[in-house]
Amino acid sequence: MLNPFRVLIYSACLSAATTAAHADWRPQERIEHYQVRGTTGIELYQSIGANGPRIGAGNVIAYTDFRLLWSRDYRPQPDGSCKLVTARPNLTITYRLPKASGSMPAATKELWDRFIKGVTVHERVHGDIIVDMVREIEKVSVGLSAPNDPDCKKVRAALQAKLGPISERQRARSRDFDRVEMSNGGNVHRLVLDLVNGDG
Repeated sequence: MLNPFRVLIYSACLSAATTAAHADWRPQERIEHYQVRGTTGIELYQSIGANGPRIGAGNVIAYTDFRLLWSRDYRPQPDGSCKLVTARPNLTITYRLPKASGSMPAATKELWDRFIKGVTVHERVHGDIIVDMVREIEKVSVGLSAPNDPDCKKVRAALQAKLGPISERQRARSRDFDRVEMSNGGNVHRLVLDLVNGDG
């Protein structure tokens, strides 16, 4: 059975010294498409099953992926402590979505347009959850310090200890969101049913 959605997470964190002042940031967003074809809703959905990205044991309709790099400024203090003065993220969010090619009847196109709009809205919620996670990391990072840490090793370890729980909360939010959306009567469930049954 085609698993409608799976969020695939990739994160790479890079610590680098920087003297840039803290400033607001925006994620970069990319949309990648894979091609599907069909002249009815069920044919389009079957094409998704045949051509969609393969994640784990099966294919999926869409997924949201991200790449995260950090520029961090750790500064030894006169009292022997170390303080993380700035932490600036470089976040790229990628949405992988199906794109229908070829001609189709007007009624099917209307069904498809409604379906892909709903899929895109769903995936952008996952993007918002990722941004929330990065902002939480930023919040706990800036100003973090450790005493008796002239080499800034303790403060780095303290930060790493905070990252795991934050990342897990993000994954849990995404899983909970998918569970609601894909349950009977959920938004994703209705989108799929409307696509495959709408022109039948």
